[in-house]
Amino acid sequence: MADDEPKSIRSLFLTAERLRNTLNSFPDSNSPTYQENLTKAIVSYESCLELSEQVSLFSPNESLDDISSSDIQYMSITYHLSELIQKIKSRDVSERKAHLLRARDYYERFFKLLDTYDVLSGSDAKLWELYLDDKSSFSVASTRDAAARREAKIARFREEKELKRKIEYIQANPKLAENDEQVVRELHLTNTAFMVHQVFAALESLAQELHIISLAPTSPPQGEHAAPQDGREDERNREQYSERLDSQLPGLRYNGPILSSDGKPMRPFTLLDTRQRLQQGVFRPDHSLPTMTIDEYLEEEKRRGGIIEGGGEQSGIRPEVDEDDLRLADEETIKARAWDEFKEENPKGSGNTINRG
Repeated sequence: MADDEPKSIRSLFLTAERLRNTLNSFPDSNSPTYQENLTKAIVSYESCLELSEQVSLFSPNESLDDISSSDIQYMSITYHLSELIQKIKSRDVSERKAHLLRARDYYERFFKLLDTYDVLSGSDAKLWELYLDDKSSFSVASTRDAAARREAKIARFREEKELKRKIEYIQANPKLAENDEQVVRELHLTNTAFMVHQVFAALESLAQELHIISLAPTSPPQGEHAAPQDGREDERNREQYSERLDSQLPGLRYNGPILSSDGKPMRPFTLLDTRQRLQQGVFRPDHSLPTMTIDEYLEEEKRRGGIIEGGGEQSGIRPEVDEDDLRLADEETIKARAWDEFKEENPKGSGNTINRG
């Protein structure tokens, strides 16, 4: 590898890093200025990645010890590309999905590079295998036990916090790295380990967002209209189209005679009396309303014989017998004698066989 090639990569990388850091000063990520600078940063990183592949900066035949301390930082090119691509403003769901898949591809390239040089720790290597087994439902803490999942999350958070503290300490003391290449190497490796934690969390988030996008309804191709919302929508361009609701009812939708010349129906139809009734049928409540009042109901039941009258004070008033009606008088006399005979044969208290006394 020639001496001027790493310098060119270094120059491109520093330019891309500068553009990426300037994005933090923009309050709105959707503003045109932010998106313009975002595109410039992505182009710079892609140029840097392309040049690193041309000069074979990283080779599968090498080990981590074969890489110089200053070149370790270039392993993060694909990581930064993934981060920036996710910030691109999307016009629709399909475009957002394309950006997410592109970002996921760069994350995978980042991990494959680290795996080639055995940079991943034992736990990170296992997580990487779990991700490759099931990308769509990947989770950092892949367990159904809520307590175990919480402990795994806390453990990774503590590791990430320790790596961040170590990076901040070395960056706050630049003199440590001025004359000690090992400190520079340790800084880059620690920064790479911190990125690994960030990538696993990002892959979990990507899987969730891609799942949500897969459930979203597909938008019609450009130039095509959406499906009609109701039965009238497909008739908008036809002649004699009307927005009236009653035109959609059976018997009113089609043209032509209802009855033939001999009086036979030629098509199904519905008889309606007035426009008022038609409107009431459209705008009526969704529950059945009463058709009569309570008083009307009682009168109807009384007429049908469904109500038994009697009782109260009126029940003790005996109707007067017409003395001129001999037949009715004889019946009353026979009824009274039968009652007297019954009382003589059954004296009061004769039926009380239990509580005598």
